[in-house]
Amino acid sequence: MRKLILQMQMSVDGYVSPANGNLDWQLWGWGDRWGWDEKLKRDFNAVFEGIDTILLSRLVAQEGYLDHWGRAAKRFPADPHYAFAQKIVDARKVVLTGKLESSQWERTVIARGGMVEEVNALKREPGKDIITIGGVGFASALVAAGLVDEFQFFVNPTAVGAGRSVFHDTRKGHKLRLLRSTAYESGMVVNRYAPAL
Repeated sequence: MRKLILQMQMSVDGYVSPANGNLDWQLWGWGDRWGWDEKLKRDFNAVFEGIDTILLSRLVAQEGYLDHWGRAAKRFPADPHYAFAQKIVDARKVVLTGKLESSQWERTVIARGGMVEEVNALKREPGKDIITIGGVGFASALVAAGLVDEFQFFVNPTAVGAGRSVFHDTRKGHKLRLLRSTAYESGMVVNRYAPAL
């Protein structure tokens, strides 16, 4: 069975979206200023070698995720650090929503069923793993439903003080098992976890 990987950037104090929306807190905010070191860029690209499906929320799709990386793939076709952009273009994309009638993006389908049913159906399909990048509300819903099989947190060397987390159940918490933690020269630490059973 395929696994669902949730990949998000995070602050050192555990927030994926700071309360101060104007704060420049990421080493790479997906623009031209890319403060990641060479090894981190290579490792990031390696993640996309193991996936063939991208699960997206309607908001992330409509806010330009697919268009942005499609443009990057055309702009940097020979740059190995941007190889992941072409993987995003080539991958099957699934947008989980009941609010769109049809897809306006290539290689993208709309899944209108319930979140649990749709994600579990994707996991049962043959192929490589599935990756999702959020936003916060979508990621939180996946976490709350127990659908995430692996968390990949790209921890930026910045504390933001307050913000939003993908973990909301304060009654029982979320027990995780560390799979791997890798520190990089740029100051980023990538922590990979699985739910502790």
